[in-house]
Amino acid sequence: MAAEVFILGGAQTDFARNIDREGGGMFELFRDVAEAAFAATGIEPKEVEVAHVGNFVGELFAGQGQLGGFFGHVHPDLAGIPAARHEAACASGSIAILAASAEIEAGRYGLAMVLGIELMRNVPGQRAAEYLGSAAWAGREAQEARYLWPYMFSDVAREYSERFGLDRAHLNAISEIAFSNAKRNPNSQTRSWAITPEHLSDSNDELNPPIEGSLRKADCGQVTDGAAAVFLASAEVAAAYAARRGIPLESIPRIKGWGHSTAPLLYSTKISASRGQPYVFPSVRKAMTDALGRAAMPDIYACDGVEVHDCFSITEYMAIDHFGITPPGESWKAVEDGTIALGGRLPVNPSGGLIGLGHPVGATGVRMMLDAWRQVTGKAGDYQVEGAKNFATFNVGGSATTSVSFVLGV
Repeated sequence: MAAEVFILGGAQTDFARNIDREGGGMFELFRDVAEAAFAATGIEPKEVEVAHVGNFVGELFAGQGQLGGFFGHVHPDLAGIPAARHEAACASGSIAILAASAEIEAGRYGLAMVLGIELMRNVPGQRAAEYLGSAAWAGREAQEARYLWPYMFSDVAREYSERFGLDRAHLNAISEIAFSNAKRNPNSQTRSWAITPEHLSDSNDELNPPIEGSLRKADCGQVTDGAAAVFLASAEVAAAYAARRGIPLESIPRIKGWGHSTAPLLYSTKISASRGQPYVFPSVRKAMTDALGRAAMPDIYACDGVEVHDCFSITEYMAIDHFGITPPGESWKAVEDGTIALGGRLPVNPSGGLIGLGHPVGATGVRMMLDAWRQVTGKAGDYQVEGAKNFATFNVGGSATTSVSFVLGV
C-alpha cells in the first residue's frame, strides 16, 4: 500500500488581478502566492524539501521558462532545493501534484510545495488564443478556427447533440450556476460582474456574442492571471505539523485516490475511437473511476462535491455524466433537478469554476486541490458545502488529451 500524502493547506491569488496593469509580471505573481501560502499555513521556507511548478506556456506569454529557479528568489531558504516544472496544457497543475505525491510516497521527501501559475492577460485576446492553441496538434487540426478551443469544444457539443441530443438551455444553466457561485468567492474574477439573464441568452448577440460554432461568451472560461500553491506532506511530517498546532492528524486531509490518463492528441482520433461506446471520452472516465477506486468509493456520490474543469459549459456537461452523476448522455437531469447546484445532492464547482472563478491555465489543477482542501476542512466560507468530508476534482488538458482526477478527504 502506498504511503499516505496529506495536504496541509495553501493559498491562491485574487483571480481578478491584472498583473501587467499593476506593473508586475510572472515573478511577482509567483512570489505573491508563495508568500501567501507560507503565511496561511505557518510553514517556514526552510521546512520545504522539494518544489514543483505547474505551468503551460510561460515562454509564450512571458518569455519565461525555468520557473523552478524562482523559488530561491522568493526566500533564501528555498535556494538549492530540488525543483521541477511540469506541462500538460490545462492539467499542468495536477501533473505537478502527481509528481510531488509520487516523491512523498517513495520516501524521497517529507514536505513538498506545489505551485501552479499562468500569466495570460498581458497580450491581446487573439494572441492569447493562439498561444493556448498549442495544446492541440499544431498545423493538423482546427486550422480554420479563429479561436481554437471554443471551436474544438463546440465540436464536443455537436458530438453530444448527435449521440444523445443536447438542449443549449442546460449549458446556459451551467454557466448561470457558475457565475452565481463565483459571487460567493472572494478570489473570483467575475465576483463583481453584473450578470443578467440577457448575458446568458442565446438571442442577445451583443451581451452574449457567438464565439465559435454553437458556443457563446457565457459558455467560456476566463482568461486569467493567477497562481495557487499547496503543501503536500508525508504522514510523519503531517503528524508533526498537527502536533505543533494542537490538532488531531485525522483532521488533516489526505489524497485518498488519484487517476491519470493520456489519450491521443488529435480530437478526431479520440472521437472516432469512442463511437459505439457509452462515454464520449473513455480516458476521462478511466481517470475518474481510477481515482474513486483507489479511494475505495463505490461511486461519485460517496463524495460531497466536485470541482471540475469547466473551460466551457459543455466540458462540465461532459464531466457530469463521465463522473457517473448521471448515466451517459443524461447530464441534463442533474442540471434540471438541482443536483449540481450549491445545496444540491452533489454540488459541482461551488467555487465558481473556470467560468466564474477564472482559469489561469497552469494554476487550475492546484487551485482545484486547494478548494477541495477548503471544503473538507470547513474553510470555504460562503461557498462551503455543508458537512463536506470528501471532495473530488477533475482537471483536463487539451481536447481531453490529459485527464487527472483526485479524491481528497478526511
